[in-house]
Amino acid sequence: MDRKLLTLIMMALPVAAAAQTGVVAVHPANNEGRMLTMEEAVLGRNTRPDNVYASWIDDDTYVCRIDGKWMSTDFATGKSSEYSPERINVSIPRDAAGIERSSAGTFAYTRGNSLFINDGTETCVACSEDSQIVYGQSVSRDEFGISGGIFWSPDGSRLAFYRKDNSRVTDFPLLDITTRTGSLKSIKYPMNGMESEEIRLGIYDLAAKTTVWCDVNDFGYDRYLTNISWTPEGKYIIIQVLDRTQKHMKMNMYRADNGGFVRTVLTEDNARYVEPLDPVWFLKGTYSFIYRTNNRDGYRNLYLCDTLGNVRRLTAVDADVAYAGNDGKTVFYTSAEMSPVENHLFKVSVTAKGRRMPDGNAASFKFGTPVRLTSEEGWHNVSLSKDCKKFIDSFSSFNVPQVTNLKTTGGKLIRNLSIASDPLVQFKTGKVVLGTVKSADGRYDNWYRMFFPADFDASRKYPVILYVYGGPHSQMVQDSWLGQVRMWEMLMAQKGYIVYVQDNRGTQNRGAEYEMAIHRQCGQLEMADQMVGIEMLKSLPFVDAGRIGVHGWSYGGFMTISLMTNYPETFKTGVAGGPVIDWKWYEVMYGERYMDTEATNPEGFARTSLIGKAKDLKGKLLICQGAIDNTVVWEHSLSFVQKCIEEGVQLDYFPYPRSEHNVMGVWRTHLMDKVTEYFDDNL
Repeated sequence: MDRKLLTLIMMALPVAAAAQTGVVAVHPANNEGRMLTMEEAVLGRNTRPDNVYASWIDDDTYVCRIDGKWMSTDFATGKSSEYSPERINVSIPRDAAGIERSSAGTFAYTRGNSLFINDGTETCVACSEDSQIVYGQSVSRDEFGISGGIFWSPDGSRLAFYRKDNSRVTDFPLLDITTRTGSLKSIKYPMNGMESEEIRLGIYDLAAKTTVWCDVNDFGYDRYLTNISWTPEGKYIIIQVLDRTQKHMKMNMYRADNGGFVRTVLTEDNARYVEPLDPVWFLKGTYSFIYRTNNRDGYRNLYLCDTLGNVRRLTAVDADVAYAGNDGKTVFYTSAEMSPVENHLFKVSVTAKGRRMPDGNAASFKFGTPVRLTSEEGWHNVSLSKDCKKFIDSFSSFNVPQVTNLKTTGGKLIRNLSIASDPLVQFKTGKVVLGTVKSADGRYDNWYRMFFPADFDASRKYPVILYVYGGPHSQMVQDSWLGQVRMWEMLMAQKGYIVYVQDNRGTQNRGAEYEMAIHRQCGQLEMADQMVGIEMLKSLPFVDAGRIGVHGWSYGGFMTISLMTNYPETFKTGVAGGPVIDWKWYEVMYGERYMDTEATNPEGFARTSLIGKAKDLKGKLLICQGAIDNTVVWEHSLSFVQKCIEEGVQLDYFPYPRSEHNVMGVWRTHLMDKVTEYFDDNL
């Protein structure tokens, strides 16, 4: 085997649910960032084709990061030069976090539990009273689309921010082995069915140097305040207020000058759950706004609304869509309507019915016919210029590593920016197949990818490794380069395994019914769908049905142990990383959405808990977990180990004493060596 390939791809990490840490790529021009995938963060350009990142500075200039260097390019001439970000005259302290810059150039950030602004002079605008009170940080464990706690008004004259009171939340101890005698570090961890955070939203007026608090009186103290949005002129703020059960949401409007309640703009209710994920986006030049939900027509679609309560469906498609931008007359969005494994850019015109542009009534618009702007098969990631006249289109498909083009929103190709070569051309790899199997209920096509050994011989029998995640907010298989294959899969195929990855009911981008089907019974339908794929594999003449393994992390770890204990005769070997064992030990926000509480859903908790399944384990199982995991706390896996001891069931366990939920850095190499060796030794 080529040792070079082994060295590179041993660094791959399984995707984890609700990861709280990661690597962020930040744009030098505007400080906008995004979380990198683990492959991007660790593997870089050596084994992935996605080495070009592009974004707009203004209507005429875009910046690309190519081979580690930022280059700015003039749209008209196509000439490029090395880009240097704007220099600022504000000194930001080293311990500052959550840094946000206003349109007026003032910075806001947190230090410890307090919130500061800095326009050349640092001022504490919300100083923490004690360790239980936190200002300006993200809340609700980053659920509901929340990713920060600082929200500048459009003109920079006011600053909205979260206040989080943790005094009711229980502590969970984490062991720090780096001190001389070992010490405990407690984290606030709100467990399912127990006390949660109390959240408020403050608004600081920079001129008056005063703070007011939004008068939120709905749903009690432990409701969620999500997707904070300012109106265009900054006079009002919109909060999506979600109740603790996550079955009722009110989109409320508040005055920015005194925090007073104005009105409820719209409501959402669902017997299973309502999950707001997005702020609202105002249609430029109007008081109408675009809102995205999957609670009205079965798919996550866009709606044109106004603050008076009018709601009209803008994207009438039976597919999930995502907002991309608008110029006041045209709304741009990406959609899965061509296929759930493809992503394409569309536009739809939004024009006034009369001569005068309406300022606040969504009913005063007419909608045009949607137009598709990306024609090539595959998954398109787009970046619109600020005037929405141009876009950067970076796409790949199953056999196309990556192409990056500059186009007009009128459909014209301006120029090609990059065509990536196959980064694996020098390595010996097998074929990858993209296909579908039916869901267990026969209603859906579940997509899969299957990686074959490099020297595949159909007359031989090969062992199979099922790599599984299966949980909400995931889509493991796309019509992107090699179906989003992970480098560890390629290693295992090179070593002689067939590696199989499949999406199932409960994952995203297939509509609300597909996604919500798992409600109150996590793992059950997911297992049923995965077993359809396994039975398909067993029917293939080149599959060794007696040598099937399974591996996954976080929700995938939960799925790994669920499959091994519910289908012990099928799975010979498994490796579960950071597994959820019982949903009563998982966090309030995520856990109560999908499982409700043990008090309201005792049958579901009993059915999905893996504690009672320990006695059914027959195959070889390795559990790996970070000992200071603050997402799936150590209580999960240790409780399963203890139950196995009580039942006389043998298993293997490997902790990473200084790792959190994701095993990072060079320790990840050790982890993937461990996982690989375990399958080599036992499958």
